[in-house]
Amino acid sequence: MTQPTVFSTYPRKKTRQIHVGKVAVGGDAPISVQSMTITKTADVEGTLQQIYALAAAGCDIVRCTCNEIEAAEGLAQIVPRSPIPIIADIHHQYKMALAALEAGVHGLRLNPGNIRKPEHIKTVAKEARDRKVPIRIGVNGGSLDPSLYEKHGGLTADAMVESA
Repeated sequence: MTQPTVFSTYPRKKTRQIHVGKVAVGGDAPISVQSMTITKTADVEGTLQQIYALAAAGCDIVRCTCNEIEAAEGLAQIVPRSPIPIIADIHHQYKMALAALEAGVHGLRLNPGNIRKPEHIKTVAKEARDRKVPIRIGVNGGSLDPSLYEKHGGLTADAMVESA
């Protein structure tokens, strides 16, 4: 039987350490495992079942979608019962990020291509800072502003960096 590859000698960039709940991320912290639930977050019991299964499999942090008010309401029940920190994955509506913060999530994942108004991003950033909740910026090509697509001649890393 072959042994799994261990990446303990994998070269790492020097980064600033943050905490997602009690899990240290970055810096000299061990690499953490993150996954995402596939339930509707409003299904509190189903989502918690998935979270407990992920935690049992070694997951350190879990993302749950927060794309509607029912999802934010579900998060308010899920967060205190979860064995691992919860990151709210926000889609399009900055108010869902604010509702997720109110629900007590340990982190936010925002796509600036989906929340395009600078004042909305500033509002979320201020609220997250006040609550000491980290924000992960997740950019993908599907949400790239068409003007950046044209400016950079297509879907490029530079276009996605500028989007963020």
